[in-house]
Amino acid sequence: MNGPLEWIAAIGAMLAAGLIAADLGRRATGYAFILFCAVSIIWIVSGLTSGAMPIAAMNAILLLINAWGVWQYLLSRKNRKVMERLEPIEKRIEQEVEAEPER
Repeated sequence: MNGPLEWIAAIGAMLAAGLIAADLGRRATGYAFILFCAVSIIWIVSGLTSGAMPIAAMNAILLLINAWGVWQYLLSRKNRKVMERLEPIEKRIEQEVEAEPER
């Protein structure tokens, strides 16, 4: 479990986590969940081919969780409509907070 497949999965997981931590918005978070799904699939393949069943099982569950994240952030019409209405308000509040003097 130290081949190129595992390195690709590890780097992909770090990039996805970085996208979420950067808080670049709903769309970027949704793409991070897509990347997490791809990474989970790679880890499942790696776990199955190397006999590391705990890694494969954990990532099978993570794949389901990450797919739900893709649904929540990119595919759900209801969530998308809510976020579209909230975006202008969010931008205004961010501008107000940035304009406030530091304490």
